[in-house]
Amino acid sequence: MKQIAYSVGWGMILLCSACTRFLKEEPDGFLTTDKYYTTESQVKAAVNGAYAGLDDIFATGIGVATSPAFVPEYLTGYSTRLRPGDGDAENQFLRLDYIDPANGRLEPWWTAIYYPVENCNSVLDNLSRTSFLPAGAQKQYMGEVYFLRAWYYFQGVRLFGDIPLKTTPTTDLSNTRIPKAPQEKIYDQIVADLLMAEQAGLPWTDISGHVSQGAVKSLLAKVYITMAGYPLQKGNDYYRKAYEKAKEVIDSKAFALFPRYSDLRQASLQNTGEFIFMLQRDPVNAGNFIHFYLMPFPELPISIQPTYGGALAPHIAFYNAFAANDQRKQEQAFFYTRSLQYNDPSNMVNLPGPLIYKYWDDEAEKTGKAGQNFCYLRFADVLLLCAEARANIDGGSTSDATAIDAYYQVRRRAFPAASKPAAIHVDEVLKERFFELCFEWQTWYDMLRTRRTLNLADGQMVNLIGYKAPTHLKAFAETDLLLPVPLSEVQKNPLLK
Repeated sequence: MKQIAYSVGWGMILLCSACTRFLKEEPDGFLTTDKYYTTESQVKAAVNGAYAGLDDIFATGIGVATSPAFVPEYLTGYSTRLRPGDGDAENQFLRLDYIDPANGRLEPWWTAIYYPVENCNSVLDNLSRTSFLPAGAQKQYMGEVYFLRAWYYFQGVRLFGDIPLKTTPTTDLSNTRIPKAPQEKIYDQIVADLLMAEQAGLPWTDISGHVSQGAVKSLLAKVYITMAGYPLQKGNDYYRKAYEKAKEVIDSKAFALFPRYSDLRQASLQNTGEFIFMLQRDPVNAGNFIHFYLMPFPELPISIQPTYGGALAPHIAFYNAFAANDQRKQEQAFFYTRSLQYNDPSNMVNLPGPLIYKYWDDEAEKTGKAGQNFCYLRFADVLLLCAEARANIDGGSTSDATAIDAYYQVRRRAFPAASKPAAIHVDEVLKERFFELCFEWQTWYDMLRTRRTLNLADGQMVNLIGYKAPTHLKAFAETDLLLPVPLSEVQKNPLLK
């Protein structure tokens, strides 16, 4: 089946919020799970509830196509917003301006860590004391949740740096104000959780969209290569770990690149082939707004729902950085520059510039409701991680057969006539990641861990610090690389200052 029932687990405890002084009531108790974990259907509901946090960043704001989800893409400096959003909230990220801790886009990213983590902690605590499940089932359920807790913390530590670390459920008011933990400690916990998930006996793939062994090992590769780079700079030992995990995914033969870029938009192929881990969407119960939010202005009638567009588009300089014969640049591959008028196919509408086509949903244009899944882990990503890790291990370039083949699989799909290289340089791989994974919520994290970026003037990789991206007011500095903790959270917990 396509959709996971993302019910909120009974273990979820709402974290304490800052109360104004006139609210004097003291809490007199907490919800208890003692009577809940008594059947496997209840366990399944609780585990499914742990997935709910994957969707939290896709909340929609008041205004035209506003959502915290777009923050990492704005920060890269290679994307633009076609029309104003909610005051200055988006511009602070688009311009690399001072980011006000009171900016309303920060809070959803913070709560997308800690509400889901609290849920995961509760589920793991209760599952560890469950004795009625069939052999192996308890371990697999816990493996899913260990992966999810690692996912949420990995998202948080990359964006905010030092953050609180909590691995037990909240049962009273004594452990609601927690100080920040060093990033290395957060990463150690992420790895520990993923290693637990790796030993849980999960299948390599899961057509329903639940966590699979492929997802666990792919995320481990991504975590290890991040630890090898900035800010921890653990170097070759961790590049080797990343290479080995990525190679395990490749050698499993469980995943393969789709032959055509259009396959990435086929609903029938979701949770198969190139897709390793996806956020499950449904047009009725859990829609995906991205299709409509990437539309042009409503004055250009190309959609059944043109009103909400204008949230995200490639900067023209980034679009022009693609080679002319790159298949990803061809019309209706990753981008499009024109479209038939909605309900009048005799009229071709020229767009104000290239727009993102990766999330075009044909069915949504018939029904007005988008239900395409959103891909979080894709096989092309793992292939390039493998090549990048090996090139770093070998001093910046490699002739390793596995690494070259991994890189060439991605490269050949974009350039069918390309010959397989005898060696590859790490900068070639990083540049390929910019083009292949653009607007998939990956680029900002690559920039953070490598401290490298794509110079659009000459198409070469350069140091991130000191580079001024097209949409930014200034060059990148170290102080631009972490988001501030939301002011509302600091007010609730002064230890976060």
